[in-house]
Amino acid sequence: MNFPRQILLVMCCLSALAAQESHSHGIPEKLGTVSFPVSCQPQVQAEFNRAVALLHSFAYTAAAGAFQKVASQDPACAMAHWGVAMTYFHQLWEPAVPPPSNTVPKDEINQALQIGAKSERERGFIQAAALVFQDPGLPYPARAMNYEAAMAKLAAANPQDIETQVFYALALLANASPTDKTHARQKKALDLLLPLYQTHPDHPGTAHYVIHASDNAELATRGLPAARAYAQIAPSAPHALHMPSHIFTRLGLWEDSIASNRASQEAARASGDIGEELHAMDYLVYAYLQSGRDAEAEHVLLRLQAMQALNTGDFKTGYAATAMPIRCLVERQRWTEAARVAPPASAPPHVIAIAVWARGMGLARSGHPEEGKQAMADLQKLEDKLRTANNLYWATQVKVMKEEVAAWSAQAEHKPQAVDLLRAAADQEDAVEKLPVTPGPIIPAREQLGELLLLQGQPDLALQEFTQALANAPGRRGAIQGAAEATRQSQKANASQAGHP
Repeated sequence: MNFPRQILLVMCCLSALAAQESHSHGIPEKLGTVSFPVSCQPQVQAEFNRAVALLHSFAYTAAAGAFQKVASQDPACAMAHWGVAMTYFHQLWEPAVPPPSNTVPKDEINQALQIGAKSERERGFIQAAALVFQDPGLPYPARAMNYEAAMAKLAAANPQDIETQVFYALALLANASPTDKTHARQKKALDLLLPLYQTHPDHPGTAHYVIHASDNAELATRGLPAARAYAQIAPSAPHALHMPSHIFTRLGLWEDSIASNRASQEAARASGDIGEELHAMDYLVYAYLQSGRDAEAEHVLLRLQAMQALNTGDFKTGYAATAMPIRCLVERQRWTEAARVAPPASAPPHVIAIAVWARGMGLARSGHPEEGKQAMADLQKLEDKLRTANNLYWATQVKVMKEEVAAWSAQAEHKPQAVDLLRAAADQEDAVEKLPVTPGPIIPAREQLGELLLLQGQPDLALQEFTQALANAPGRRGAIQGAAEATRQSQKANASQAGHP
């Protein structure tokens, strides 16, 4: 470990945390530099810029308050109402928009349209947002594509305006298909963002969205400079302290990820943002486990246990709260305890599936494969439910989980199809990108396949799978240890064949 560099990173993150805390005591916050000229009263321009900066760092509640302040100070400012509506448009989170019963964003857009903007550019922003909220009967993916098309037109008409380019780049990322392994939309967004990041290095949106565009194995190194900078650009936003860890996770930089998420967790706690705190905690647990700091991962779970009345029906909250303890059990192969995991109450089906998977894996790997078959049946029901809801991404993930349980159950029963089942699961998982909500699967299927082949006495084949697993997710402890054991067994077998002791 490069010790001095780690000390510097921790100092940077602690400095960022201090900035967040100091703002709560009246010292000026630091959110980066945004200049979004609007045709409202001059005295609200600074607050409007601040609101947009908060929006770019996904500080949605704070951004809404800032836009509402602009609207109260200048009732004729149509763009203030656009801004409030945009705080309900969580393009990279799930759900991206609230249910139709929440009429606030639609009402705000209607008010913006009724007031009327004073420039063609502002009308373009408002009309684009209207495509998201005015016709909730249209499936969201279609509305998102319509929004992207409108933002593309607006960006083409305003090539020198940074905000139109940055919001268009975000629209591209929001519509990037998890099954597109060419990362076409991400690369198109990077072509827009990277030059802007060079000319506007203190803009929170350019750094933030470069990281999101690079959050995949192919492009991760392109996002590293922005990851190193974003926490210093907007240290008053908890999400800006966490976001660099997406790149650190992709590259296996665990100490960097730990420092980033510790700072984010504390800042989110100080600001009362439970969802963001849990999100940072999940990434923190993941990084602790990969770096062998199991006791510190357990310490994070103590904080989780102290958090009362969590709304597990909220996907972001439910996912992190469910995944963290399961990571600690499954990563360390505590299968008997995993077999006792209970699904969270009132959680979405794709969150419940993680707990069902853990139970099924625990049963299969602790010698109770017959009992694990109920978990497979439950996972099939959850997959069907997700397909009926047209949530195909998570339906695929649940299918992978079901096949993993089936594979390990087959292995426990000495059935020959175990490898084929797990290879099919690994191929399906590798064909789809992860979503930003998670640092990765609890245990990648490819890594599990390597372990299964080792158990079957095939170290050379196991090493191939571990090598591929590490190419997909560098630095994972299980894959590193598995590759080392496969190498040892292979060398021992070769020596034995050559007649050496």
